[in-house]
Amino acid sequence: MSGFRSHMDRALEEARAAASRGEVPVGAVVVGPDGRVVAAAGNRTRELSDPTAHAEVLALRAACAAAGSERLPGHDLYVTLEPCPMCAGAISFARIARVYYGAEDPKSGGVAHGARVFSHSQCHHAPEVYDGIGAAEAARLLKGFFEGRRDG
Repeated sequence: MSGFRSHMDRALEEARAAASRGEVPVGAVVVGPDGRVVAAAGNRTRELSDPTAHAEVLALRAACAAAGSERLPGHDLYVTLEPCPMCAGAISFARIARVYYGAEDPKSGGVAHGARVFSHSQCHHAPEVYDGIGAAEAARLLKGFFEGRRDG
């Protein structure tokens, strides 16, 4: 990948903003084929009282609205945490080209753990997946958030 530029810093900004709203600190960024950020979001499940308002889903919705299409071929998704099975399904349906994620999620992940959505025979589109991008910072944010919840 010549000219690769990571957008994980922007996803981490979205995760920090989510934490400041009392949400689980996960952030996502959709990048178009031209390398520009077309959508960014953080978790808003509590704020919107919506269990589907994960960062990835919100970013995909915004990117699809901007594109005027339910599919985003050639687009990349950066997310601070391994996508859950619901988000992995949405990523597949949107035809995202590449997924870059930070921290792994052995408990609820759906890419490298659990359901492994992209390697399932019923998955119609599997993006390229790159893990561990910004993993230390993403894991630190999540750990700090949940420790704060337990202590309070």
